Amino acid sequence: MKKTVTLLLILFTAITGFSRIVKKPIPDKLVVLTFDDATASQYSVVAPLLKEYGFGATFFICEFPPNFNDTAKYMNWRQIGELNRMGFEIANHTKNHPAIAKLSKEKIEEQLNYIERKCDSMKIARPTTFAYPGYSLSLPGLKVLQEKGYQFARAGGSRVYDPSIDHPLLIPSWAMNSENKSQIMEAFSNARNGKIVVLTIHGVPDAEHSWVNTTPELFKEYLQYLKENHFTVVALRDLTKYIKVKEALKTITPDLTKKLKN
Repeated sequence: MKKTVTLLLILFTAITGFSRIVKKPIPDKLVVLTFDDATASQYSVVAPLLKEYGFGATFFICEFPPNFNDTAKYMNWRQIGELNRMGFEIANHTKNHPAIAKLSKEKIEEQLNYIERKCDSMKIARPTTFAYPGYSLSLPGLKVLQEKGYQFARAGGSRVYDPSIDHPLLIPSWAMNSENKSQIMEAFSNARNGKIVVLTIHGVPDAEHSWVNTTPELFKEYLQYLKENHFTVVALRDLTKYIKVKEALKTITPDLTKKLKN
């Protein structure tokens, strides 16, 4: 009897906690596509394909050192502004891609402020989502993001995002590359029962970082699969339709130990 009561209490706590955080039911087959580092192919290859398939996405922008001005490898701010006009989310990936865990609170603020100012100069809405460069996490970084009003921040971990237990500034994701098709296809199957699949994607292709390269052919294969199987594909900011961010920030304790692998 005592064991039954305990189990019921645990279940009740889980259900009530979930209801406080979830604004409306999260549909099965909900996927978030996010793109890092402002690679040139995100403008020339990715954006046209996303428009063709009617999918949303988030582009995490940084001026990746040392070659941001090489337009053969990276977008310029005019192109980034065009992505914004196309309806995609432009988000913050720091000024020049440092490891957040190695920075002071003041340096983290400087990194975020730079992208915010660049967005303002291009008439792009102030970013409300962030991606940790290299999945480097820190509690000071988390505190800065919360103080500045960021709603979501994407990390790594290769696991599904559960809004009832995962802090919104520590959202897990799978990193895509040309060698892990089976892992990505398996990841899609986890988008059910109130859980969301978030993907980290770099260049399609990536001219400078081969280890995170995805071929255009494989990327289009994923998009076709998502379309044919009736997935909902959105930007990270769109999760505010389903999640009470303020409540989640207040009630979920951030746990940096969940980031087990990149």
